[in-house]
Amino acid sequence: MSDFECELPRHQASNDEIRGILESCRTIAVVGLSTFESKPSYRVAAYMQEAGYRIVPIHPKATEILGEKAYANLRDVPAEIGVEIVDIFRRPDAVGPHVEEAIDVGAKVVWMQEGVINNEAADRAKEAGLQVVMNLCILKEHMAL
Repeated sequence: MSDFECELPRHQASNDEIRGILESCRTIAVVGLSTFESKPSYRVAAYMQEAGYRIVPIHPKATEILGEKAYANLRDVPAEIGVEIVDIFRRPDAVGPHVEEAIDVGAKVVWMQEGVINNEAADRAKEAGLQVVMNLCILKEHMAL
């Protein structure tokens, strides 16, 4: 694939599936959550936290973000936290290992933010029984409800 081609999502959750995800899942691990308030990942996570979701920051160097303990990776999150949605703010080519971690920790959903499309990783998540949302902003989808 050249720099000028873009991948289109093969899997996309329906509006009803997205509504079900956002109504039933309350714990969101945000992979790539920035410590900077000006970054989209921070603003999206802050909004979701304000809306009543538990945010679990995943950042390899941070100790706390949004008043929550940060973890270097999903496997470091204690099982009792119960990660349900893994919201990924990473480059598409960096998504695969996070999907594997999401499968390992028993997440229910892999959500790739706007501009993040990785069909191979999505296929892997679907094969493992996870729901997949790609190329959509969780904040915008929540607001649309």
